[in-house]
Amino acid sequence: MNPAIRIRDVERSDVEQIFTWIVELAEYERSREAVRGTPELLDRALFGSRPSAEAVVAELDSERAGFALFHGTFSTWECRPGLWLEDLYVPPERRRAGIGGALIAHLAAIALRRGHARLEWAALDWNAPALEFYDKLGATRLPDWRLHRLDGSALARVARGLN
Repeated sequence: MNPAIRIRDVERSDVEQIFTWIVELAEYERSREAVRGTPELLDRALFGSRPSAEAVVAELDSERAGFALFHGTFSTWECRPGLWLEDLYVPPERRRAGIGGALIAHLAAIALRRGHARLEWAALDWNAPALEFYDKLGATRLPDWRLHRLDGSALARVARGLN
């Protein structure tokens, strides 16, 4: 690992920068319009009375250079918890310095230290640089699995018991 890279836990003073990076990532993923969150909601998710997510920040030469945001999962097959990597982002001008690998290695170490069975994430099928990076890590793609989502009016409709 590049000795100039330091990974640390998120601090409240990082929230605005992380939210800016979340928007940049959404723009890269061609989904800027889907970002409905705010820095205030992100702050509550990370630092509220019942945090629902965690984050770490990468620093390169003492400057913020990327982040990883994650939360817990549970595997019934393993009967053990895991980590879900929701977002990993390194701005384009900071890429190729080993930051992404350092962030993933840090999360893998957290998972092992906590006794978790897995570290999992999703990647867009057209994001060749990310897919190549994950392949180099030795990550397994799960081609038989498809993500599903209920949100918005579909979530409300199902919650009311309607089909």
